[in-house]
Amino acid sequence: MSKKLTIGLFGFGVVGQGLHDIIRTKNLNIEIKKIAIKNPEKSRTLPAELFTTDRNEILNDPEINTVVELINDTEAAFEIVSRALSTGKNVVSASKKMVALHLQELLDLQREHGTSLLYEAAVCGSIPIIRNLEEYYDNELLHSISGIFNGSSNYILSKGFLEGLDYDAALKQAQDLGFAETDPTMDVGGYDAKFKLIIAAAHAYGVIIKPEDVLNIGIQTLSAYDLQYAREKGIKIKLVPVAKELDDKRVALFVLPKFVTETEFLYNVEYEYNGVTVQAAFADQQFFFGKGAGGHPTGSAVLSDIAALRYDYAYEYKKAHAQNELKFTNNIELNVYLRYEDEFLVHDLGFIHIYERYYSGDFKYVIGKINLQNLITHQQRISDNKAFVAFADQLTGVSLASAY
Repeated sequence: MSKKLTIGLFGFGVVGQGLHDIIRTKNLNIEIKKIAIKNPEKSRTLPAELFTTDRNEILNDPEINTVVELINDTEAAFEIVSRALSTGKNVVSASKKMVALHLQELLDLQREHGTSLLYEAAVCGSIPIIRNLEEYYDNELLHSISGIFNGSSNYILSKGFLEGLDYDAALKQAQDLGFAETDPTMDVGGYDAKFKLIIAAAHAYGVIIKPEDVLNIGIQTLSAYDLQYAREKGIKIKLVPVAKELDDKRVALFVLPKFVTETEFLYNVEYEYNGVTVQAAFADQQFFFGKGAGGHPTGSAVLSDIAALRYDYAYEYKKAHAQNELKFTNNIELNVYLRYEDEFLVHDLGFIHIYERYYSGDFKYVIGKINLQNLITHQQRISDNKAFVAFADQLTGVSLASAY
């Protein structure tokens, strides 16, 4: 029989309200006792006594055995989650940045205090990828994980490719609909996707990687030239995070725009939807598809974790705790497309091999093989030059990468 969960909820935004809507339609032996909010003046449909601005009302309440953290302040979220875990409360969180930045500390806290932190909603909204990596692929050799992890950037790319909107107009629509923030850098710059990738890689490969060590190049410099090139080639541009096991010693992670062909699952993932492709040794290729954002889709992932806690579920992190010899590396060769203006940039990036080069007026591009570390070294120059980089393995007929 499941135990009763008495919940202290931090945050009552889109996801918090979505979660509350779902819980009140179900009979799950779950009670939300108190909701911590930032703005007490905001009009709300629930009774005022349910809300508080004092986090200690939740953290110090012995009747509350479960904390649900759904706020957008990363360091405040870590303080709340770490205090809750340290005082015997289990936690459900949707904060991908907080989990990615503090993953090792959170693992240590769970081990030390015998508590559980679940965060399915932090990675790709309603898609149950963490639980699958943790359990279904427990003994599987995973060659790679990739996908569309950010609905905001995918919405912009879909608007550009399918409807002909330029980047600024597509971004404005995404902001108006609430898919993108006023400052969209986290989404369009690939940071959000990177945090999610780091979490997924921890469960897939058992590696704990610092976000600052992983390359993320986004779609901010996307131009009409790049979209036209893609249309002419019959391909699409998607922002794709990749985790790739190179051999039994090394794993690589990066986030880049990618040219996707119509034979790939991600080709038909449009607008705010997410998709995850898992390439496994025995199960072969599998694909997960669903909404990556929104109150009810993300709220359903939060509720799934809450429901699992009724049966004392916890991530076991088996691969992280095993004698794991996998190490993270950026020493990997990638085939990329570079649209540029500065010839010196092409030279300094040190292309190992060039497959194709094109000059016509303002449109200049090169497709070739480059070391990932060189992209990291010159990342700021790429941004300053408004150059556009895309992962282009399918254009050369050469699969992902070769490593030194």
